Amino acid sequence: MPKMKTKKSAAKRFKVRASGNIKRSQAFKRHILTKKTTKNKRQLRGTASVHSSDIASVRAMLPYA
Repeated sequence: MPKMKTKKSAAKRFKVRASGNIKRSQAFKRHILTKKTTKNKRQLRGTASVHSSDIASVRAMLPYA
């Protein structure tokens, strides 16, 4: 069997934590920021966890993570 390839786009977007959770960065923070409130932009800072319904597809893209 050949080795499975990692989806490089997913490897740049997701990291697996020591607990097994997958962390991701927040969306909606790149452009069109003038109409977003300061509170909204502040709460989009930092990282979040991948939703439980999406974990299986992310793990398939990152076979060795």
